[in-house]
This record gives sequence, structure tokens and C-alpha cells, in this order.
Amino acid sequence: MNRKTVIETERLLLQEACEEDIKKIIELETHKDNRDFIWIGTVEEHRQEIKDPNHLVLVFRKKTDGSIIGYALIRFDFKSEIFELRRIAISEKRVGYGRETMAGIIRYCFEETNTNRFWLDVYPDNKIGISLYESLGMHRDGILRQNYKSSRGYLDQIIYSILRSEYKDSETK
Repeated sequence: MNRKTVIETERLLLQEACEEDIKKIIELETHKDNRDFIWIGTVEEHRQEIKDPNHLVLVFRKKTDGSIIGYALIRFDFKSEIFELRRIAISEKRVGYGRETMAGIIRYCFEETNTNRFWLDVYPDNKIGISLYESLGMHRDGILRQNYKSSRGYLDQIIYSILRSEYKDSETK
């Protein structure tokens, strides 16, 4: 199947997901290194997200062999020009794919869409994610205290964002 590549990075193609990818997406969500840090969707929820014009579901494929090593769920608020990264999961850790995909997604957000604000939330114990987001110039906006109930209990969510003006400023440095 010929898939639409939305973002290309040095080592990856970030392509629109289709229904055949849902099983792999759920595998990524439930992977032992990911499951504590992201919400896990059902097959039907993922099917609806793929069909919804306000969402973009991307799978990350290695250029070398086409294998899927990650995915992202993005929600657009077109009226307010907001780009929300709702979920991101990568199976191959500590080799730079997270930084590569996040930089590509942020670049796409501000260079290919009419977005003013890119944001995401992260749990406080996701130290690797927090370090990555801060190193990419994202601003820590605040904490939603005990905002999500999970099998681990009530979890805080830290909000990070970057504005178009901040992105443009970082590009000129």
C-alpha cells in the first residue's frame, strides 16, 4: 500500500496511519516502556481517530526496512490554531528517534500548518520526555493536579507548549 508521507526526518518517514496499523499502534501503547506514560486506546477509538478530520494519526517507519517503530496522535483545533500532540510512543529507545520525531513534528506544525500553539501533556515521572521537551525549547505552562485516574492512581499532568513566535525565534538563533 502506498502511504502518504507527512513528515520525513533523517531516518524515518512519518506516514498517515490506516486501519491495518491499529494492531501495531496498540502494541506500541501497551509496550512495557510506554504503557505507564500514555493512554491506551481501543481498536474502535483508533479507527475513529484515523477517520476524524480533526485528528492526524501517524506511524513512524524506518527508511531502511519500513518497520513501524512508533506512532503519534495529533488533534487540531482549527478555530484557535492549536496543534495538540495527544500521544507519542516509540519502541526503540535511547537511539534518538524521540528527538528526531519531535523535532520533525514541531517543524511540520509551524512550517506546514497554520498553527499558533503546539502543546502536549506529560506525567511527572516521565523524566526522559520532560528532558526532551525542555531541550526542544518547550515552555512548562503548569500542572493539572491529579487530572487523570489510572491503574497507578491519580496522576498529575504537566503541560508543555511552544508558540509560533518562540519557534521562529529559535530558528533564527
